[in-house]
Amino acid sequence: MTSINSLAIVHEWLATYAGSERVVEQMLQVFPAADLFAVVDFLPASDRGMLGGRPVQTSFIQRLPFARRWFRGYLPLMPLAVEQWNLAAYDVILSSSHAVAKGVLTRADQLHISYVHTPLRYAWDLQHEYLEPSGLRWGLKSLLARAMLHYLRLWDRAATDRVDVLVANSRYVARRIEKTYRRTAQVLYPPVDTERFRPGSSRGDFYLAASRLVPYKRIDLVVEAFRQMPGRKLVVVGDGPERAKIAARATPNIEVVGYQQDDALLAYLQSARALVFPADEDFGILPVEAQACGTPVIAFGRGGALETVIDGQTGLFFREQTAVAIVAAVEQFESRAAEFDADLIRFSAERFSVARFRRELAELVGREWERFRRGLSPRAVRPRNLVGPLVADRA
Repeated sequence: MTSINSLAIVHEWLATYAGSERVVEQMLQVFPAADLFAVVDFLPASDRGMLGGRPVQTSFIQRLPFARRWFRGYLPLMPLAVEQWNLAAYDVILSSSHAVAKGVLTRADQLHISYVHTPLRYAWDLQHEYLEPSGLRWGLKSLLARAMLHYLRLWDRAATDRVDVLVANSRYVARRIEKTYRRTAQVLYPPVDTERFRPGSSRGDFYLAASRLVPYKRIDLVVEAFRQMPGRKLVVVGDGPERAKIAARATPNIEVVGYQQDDALLAYLQSARALVFPADEDFGILPVEAQACGTPVIAFGRGGALETVIDGQTGLFFREQTAVAIVAAVEQFESRAAEFDADLIRFSAERFSVARFRRELAELVGREWERFRRGLSPRAVRPRNLVGPLVADRA
């Protein structure tokens, strides 16, 4: 295989240590000599260990007024920002993209592989879900927002055409990529720290809901469901614009504890009877972290959860995104709780380990670089079947 002399990793923005940043962290582990680019870098000192001391090359948005607090407000400028980087020195560009990172400019003799966490959600299939809760359904501000999103759709479609190889973080996202961009994507599931998330010593008597408290996460539905089940306890972990609304709806059996540090969240995941996960997510790392702790997941049966939760073995699905459906699923879980084996649930989560991600990423980049150097077109490679009955595999 022809060696890669130089590689750049391009990420959207560095502000929190969340799911996409954990992917970048592992990309840097696989390619330790890579240079890192991001639109802005406001990562807190407590999270900078993910960079391994590596400097970050940022865009002009880093220096704009109020960028530290309001950089997302500069989204209309971000397409321009990522197009200003001169990446001519690199053989391979590996972008980590949920918005604009895949739009960097490259030459014909450079290979651009984009790991797509999601198509630009608020510009494409979730436009209305973002606009309406923000009070942008009608009026001049709504018109301006819709015009801006229309511009972003045009740019995003053109930018995706520049990418040589698209990689999706789930089959669900691969289907959305095909719908949105008319492109085929390979699938590489993101890494989950299954070494850190392990079963605890005991179980509590509560159910857990944990998320950023924003409308599309639908934690309000979980709260509403447990209002109808006063005999069952719910703990809600997370912060965000919906927190006051959710706290106001809480009854004595519902505890809203706000944002929790990693160790506290781990303790909740280890001791909960089950995680209730109502969101339609592209992948959803939290349900895998819960399963790594041996904790069953009661999940909305759509999106990435269908690829990480095995119905009847590691959790249960509810098919409608309603409080009534969640109540029914919790009642079903209570009647079947003894059937769920913590060791089997843990075994399922190990399919998404960090070691597996590093190995498969290295293989993917090496394979596509070799094909690129030989003048062959990128090809879609079906992922290993990570979903299915576990009993035979475990035996």
